[in-house]
Parts: sequence; structure tokens; C-alpha cells
Amino acid sequence: MNRTRKIGITGGIGSGKSVVATLLETMGLPLYKADDEAKRLYETDDEVRSRMASLFGKEIYRGGHINRRLLASLIFGNPDLLARVNRIIHPAVKRDFEAWSKRLDGICLFESAILYESGFDKQVDLVLMVYAPLELRLQRVMARDGLPREAVENRILNQMDDEEKCRRADYLIYNDDRQALLPQTEKFLASIS
Repeated sequence: MNRTRKIGITGGIGSGKSVVATLLETMGLPLYKADDEAKRLYETDDEVRSRMASLFGKEIYRGGHINRRLLASLIFGNPDLLARVNRIIHPAVKRDFEAWSKRLDGICLFESAILYESGFDKQVDLVLMVYAPLELRLQRVMARDGLPREAVENRILNQMDDEEKCRRADYLIYNDDRQALLPQTEKFLASIS
């Protein structure tokens, strides 16, 4: 019998959710990075490949790889098309995560920026939200990605409000450059172990 406890980790862009997820992974918890696995599934899952080619044509794949630039240009600003793509990739990620987690025993992690938006919060037993103030998130992403403020603000506007995520989450870690992440992460791990 599978006794794996699934912990969802989320947070807005620039919040530091990946840092916290990686800290927990180094503490011994298996980590499923939904974004990375979705990228893999676009290329390796036969059903996803077939449905994407049906939706966009065979040119969506180039040399066996998804043409990310073309895909982004097609779905940017087109919520209907984005929703159709999500109806292809989200079930594949769900199936993949379920198969992955069934091979485990204990606690595993599921990291996703869009945990609530995608409905993946229903796949986990507990949600950890990594929170950082908006201005700090803006500065981090502008520095990390070399993007202008307006571009980062647009990305943030396309995600669920962090305050709403905080209300829904079971546990919060603050990544505000005032409270150290490691002690908070260790306290979280102790609370779920």
C-alpha cells in the first residue's frame, strides 16, 4: 500500500519556492518539479505530442523537440489557446506525478508556481506557500532574467494573487530577506515528519 504523503510547494514568480524546494530535497525529500516535468512530457509523451501536433500542426515540433518560442508566440495573449494547451499538458503531468509518487514511501514534494490555478492542489495532502513581498519579487526577477519591470509585472498579473495563495495554504515560509530560510524550512520539515 502506498503511504506517500504529498506536499505541494508554491509561490509567485521570484518568491523563492524553488530555493525552498531544493533545500527540502537536500534534506532527503524526493522532489517533482512540475515545470521541468511538463517540458519533458511535451517531448516524450506520445499522447501529448499527438494532441499538440493536432492543435498547432507538426511545425510545433522541430527536430523532435517542442518549439517553445513558437508555442509561446501562439499562446501569448490568447487565453483560449492557453486553456486548450493546459487541458493537454496538465492531465499528463498529473498522471506522471501519480506514477512517480506511487514508487515512493514517506513524503514527497510537488513544486508548481500554478499549483492552485492548475488544480494540482487537489493532488497533494498539504500546501506550503513561499511568500515574498511584491517589490522584492519584482527586483529578484528583473535581476535574474534581465527583464524590464513592466514585463515582470505582466508575468505576476498572470498568476493568482499571492495573498489568495497564502489564505489557501496550510503552511507559510517567508522569504523576505529578513527571516532566514533554512531555520523556517527545518521547522516545516520537523512539523510534517
